[in-house]
Amino acid sequence: MRVALLTYSTKPRGGVVHTLHLAEALAELGVEVTVWSLARQGDRGFFRDVDPRVRVELVNFPDGGEETVTSRIVRSIALLRKAFTPEDYDVVHAQDCISANAVGRCIRTIHHLDEFTTPVLAECHEKAVVEPYARICVSEAVAAEVRAGWGLAPTVIPNGVAALRFIAAASDDPDAEARRTRWRDRLGRYVLAVGGIEPRKGTADLVEAYDLLRRDVPDVGLVIAGGETLFDYRGYRAEFDRMCAELDVEPVILGAVTDDELPSLVAASSVFAFPSTKEGFGLAAMEALAAGRPVVARDLPVLREVFGDTVGYGATPADFARLMAEAVDGGRDPGPGRDLAASLTWTAAAVSHVDFYTAHPMPD
Repeated sequence: MRVALLTYSTKPRGGVVHTLHLAEALAELGVEVTVWSLARQGDRGFFRDVDPRVRVELVNFPDGGEETVTSRIVRSIALLRKAFTPEDYDVVHAQDCISANAVGRCIRTIHHLDEFTTPVLAECHEKAVVEPYARICVSEAVAAEVRAGWGLAPTVIPNGVAALRFIAAASDDPDAEARRTRWRDRLGRYVLAVGGIEPRKGTADLVEAYDLLRRDVPDVGLVIAGGETLFDYRGYRAEFDRMCAELDVEPVILGAVTDDELPSLVAASSVFAFPSTKEGFGLAAMEALAAGRPVVARDLPVLREVFGDTVGYGATPADFARLMAEAVDGGRDPGPGRDLAASLTWTAAAVSHVDFYTAHPMPD
């Protein structure tokens, strides 16, 4: 079986992380896998090394200057479409709207549903849901949205989790302890959020929650890691900066953290904040559970489905602040969360994908 997995970026976004882990698990099962992606900013590879059994095809995406988000996405689709060779594969599996629009007949994983007001982007989103011949969702909550909105019936295959990396980062191993100590020496005690500064991640609510938290726990800092997206969130970032100035909050903004350093950064945190307003699964929070960290998440149906009672749920900044204060002061038993994360393996996800591919051959 020759499988092409397509994603839109080489950076550590959730869908990209999913694509690489799935590709490697498929290769471990003996599947011939190629990952296709756009390569921006002169990238020559993904944010981390990829198992050599997985072939990688990167499509150069040159800087377009001061172009709009719409024109950037349209150009992304056109470049990927021109380069991709569908005749080389038995299965073409797109992981996002860009790749689904680029490749034609495909299987599509719908990680979450977006809302666009720009006509061109709304049309791209619609086509990426409707035109694939088969669909996968990583949670029942997102599958239910697809059923309700389009009358389609996706198959649910949950994400895997590279739990052992994060369990090891939180262990008593001297190297793991040294790595955590380096972060704590640099950052002190800290609340951590991973995903960058953007509306879907609820970053502005986190700032407000942190302002309330530090009134009760003044020695805890706020750290934000991650980022990189096709979308233009300069307006949101300006509002975020304004709010930080108004509240006199000075978060440490790390940007992208190397794949090697991320587990220890997570394991060294006092609490992991996950105030996202929309998610398909919540992989970053699941990794935090693997590291034994208390997680405070927004009260969303999808997160209730995925995490059950292993995390604390809040609906408002005041809720988040209260829950984070409780977590910093002692938190909950990390065992159930770690067990949940460890139970979700990429091997199981890959086996389910192979079964799905076999049951849904590409139409003639």
